[in-house]
Amino acid sequence: MCVTPLEQVDKALAIAARPDVIFTSYGDMLRVPGSMTDLLSLKARGADVRIVYSPLDAVRIAAAHPARQVVFFAVGFETTAPANAMAVAEAARRGIENFSVLVSHVLVPPAMTAILESPTNRVQAFLAAGHVCAVMGWTEYEPIAARYRVPIVVTGFEPLDLLEGIWMAVRQLEEGRSEVENQYVRAVRREGVPLAQRQIFEVFEVGERSWRGIGEIPGSGYHLRPEYARFDAERRFAVEDIRTREHPACIAGAILTGEKTPLDCTAYGVLCSPQKPLGAPMVSSEGTCAAFHAAGRGLGPVVRPLGTRS
Repeated sequence: MCVTPLEQVDKALAIAARPDVIFTSYGDMLRVPGSMTDLLSLKARGADVRIVYSPLDAVRIAAAHPARQVVFFAVGFETTAPANAMAVAEAARRGIENFSVLVSHVLVPPAMTAILESPTNRVQAFLAAGHVCAVMGWTEYEPIAARYRVPIVVTGFEPLDLLEGIWMAVRQLEEGRSEVENQYVRAVRREGVPLAQRQIFEVFEVGERSWRGIGEIPGSGYHLRPEYARFDAERRFAVEDIRTREHPACIAGAILTGEKTPLDCTAYGVLCSPQKPLGAPMVSSEGTCAAFHAAGRGLGPVVRPLGTRS
């Protein structure tokens, strides 16, 4: 959700504001700001915005409300793509034509390649996200490691997973190796889950995608295949032409690629905060800017309640 481009959020807002629409989404997207507002604020003003826990919930809502248009905000990396593809395929199978998806899927390997090909690149190794690799495996990463001579280590998300992943990457660097290694052996296999991959490619095809704070990256997103185009909410509600510029003070791209830190940004802590984020690193609670802000870095003295650790 953190790299969902601003214009895609604005498209969601334009669709959700329609009185004939029930707009459904995972809860974490409701607070992601568009250029003027967010989905939660729109809901507070009367729009029919609903939190769902699965895209199949949205399909069921569409079946139960045939007179309304039901839209699901299909965001995320490869991790969420199988379920979203399955929802579209299920709607097609059942003939539920009042269901559609606003697709904003992004793919990890093209983004890694874009970073490595940047003339200002400083990345020496990658920790590959375990949840993505649990679905897709790591065969896509092997050509990247070989071509750019960078270690790539698939890791889980527990502190010990990350520490071991860092150690494995450093060991490769010290030994002059550039391979794909799997730290997350309890959840990830080299081939991933072929059944999930087949579901993805039945419904989606790869195309260009814009990333919040970075811009367009070729071949970095999923789009509905022509045979499923009737479920494309962008076309159904004619919002393809909505274009939004990122705030000129935001340097999210340079922070995401490691070129700069939040302390180099003039908007940090002034125009940009977790309550009103401008870019992806502040939108995500796990982002660099949000982490700096939570630690009080560059914000002056941090006042904490009595009894808490400094």
